[in-house]
Amino acid sequence: MTPTIVPRAAEAHLDWIGLTEAMKAGHRLPKAEIADLFLYRGRDTLLDRAAWIDGLGSAVKVANVFPGNPAAGRPMVNGVVNLFDDATGELEALVDFHLVTKWKTAGDSLLSARLLARADARDFLIVGAGTVGRSMIEAYAAAFPGARFTVWNRSASGAERMAADVPGLAVAPDLAAAVAAADVICTCTMTTEPLIRGAWLRPGQHLDLIGAYRPDMREVDDAAIARARVFVDSRATTIHHIGEIKAPLASGALTESAIQGDFYDIAAGAWVRHSDEEITLAKNGGGAHLDLMTSRYILDRWRAAAG
Repeated sequence: MTPTIVPRAAEAHLDWIGLTEAMKAGHRLPKAEIADLFLYRGRDTLLDRAAWIDGLGSAVKVANVFPGNPAAGRPMVNGVVNLFDDATGELEALVDFHLVTKWKTAGDSLLSARLLARADARDFLIVGAGTVGRSMIEAYAAAFPGARFTVWNRSASGAERMAADVPGLAVAPDLAAAVAAADVICTCTMTTEPLIRGAWLRPGQHLDLIGAYRPDMREVDDAAIARARVFVDSRATTIHHIGEIKAPLASGALTESAIQGDFYDIAAGAWVRHSDEEITLAKNGGGAHLDLMTSRYILDRWRAAAG
């Protein structure tokens, strides 16, 4: 089998709602087998994530994350996604890494927001003015008509640059005030110290936490965790791997039994908002099974467009 090369141009054939529906369908298949490898050198990370889903195939995503690269004009993340045929195990496609990562990451949190945010959510706060934050604006806008967006960034100049590129995007000068005003708060930072304080939250909000991916990273404090009903996209890739969940488990602010579920619990009706007043929080930890679902969706749409 000659593998298909799926380029970044495939993005023209994708849509955010379609991807979240594909993710939901993928979680109705037999549970994924997942294996992760993480290696660290200072702030740099090598990750190798593999997944196999009976009926969907298998995928291996290999990436380096070098936070110092952007200062030198180089991409922070570099890698490749290998997609293998479910029936034969042959290499079926090499899918553009940045395409998969963009759509998987934003689609993951969009799925959470579609299920957990209030239907009347209009004010969205993006914390972090990087690439992921820009993708989240695209994704949220597809599901929440009339959404209004504000960005806060540790560097005000970064927020101003993002606002100059995104029509209608407002810049928040004060994080606490911006959090209090938002219906949905989306964090996309590399911080190791919590930025969002539970004391700032108000009833009815939804939080999508994306940035933390290492044991030493977290974006919200224990008080925020304690005030919210907590969901994770995947128990296997978050609970014992990411500081956002590990730290409050260690401090006692959270217990494993208090985690409401992961995406495999959607079909059972566990991913729901119980009232307009409760605070919901979804931790986006990713995982190779989500890369597999996203890559399969991208390949299917690319092939359909090609005829």
